[in-house]
Amino acid sequence: MEPTVRAMGFEIVAVRMHGGNRPRLQVMAEPLDRNRLMTVDDCADISHAVSAILDVADPIGGAYTLEISSPGIDRPLTRLEDFTRFVGERVRIEVEPPLDNRRRFVGLLRGVRESDVLVDVEEGGPVALPFPSIRKAKLSVAFEPPAKPGKVAGTGGRKGSPKGVRGKTGAVGDSAAASGRAKHKEEKDGA
Repeated sequence: MEPTVRAMGFEIVAVRMHGGNRPRLQVMAEPLDRNRLMTVDDCADISHAVSAILDVADPIGGAYTLEISSPGIDRPLTRLEDFTRFVGERVRIEVEPPLDNRRRFVGLLRGVRESDVLVDVEEGGPVALPFPSIRKAKLSVAFEPPAKPGKVAGTGGRKGSPKGVRGKTGAVGDSAAASGRAKHKEEKDGA
């Protein structure tokens, strides 16, 4: 699926299978051109291409829903290069095994040194987290309360641009879902 999606001008960020009565295969993608926004039409195009691949390969037994989406503002960080790309952003990281009896770290991403992810933790200062121990990581947007009338949020009452919402992904939070192979299977099974 990766070569097809890349040939379309997109990069797969994450692939996750969610269980339940109706399993859902979630594929997050973003444009290779970092200056371009992801659109609902892009999600639909990727959905059609990925659905065709899954119909032929048939890697998942039973019915499921295929969901294609952008990573959104709380974008997962899955590769070491993601931690370089988003330097200066607020992140939430979970590690296993714990580091100094701690599993969760929230703070400002400072970069990568060899295979360590460097974070200025909000409660604890600078820390180096070994990349192989990171189980889950994502951008973490800090929202501020609404401004009082006549004030601008995130500026301490000064007029100017708000600083509360962070993120450089340019991703649109919309998603397009398609049933893909699941729909075909149900039609074949008479469901």
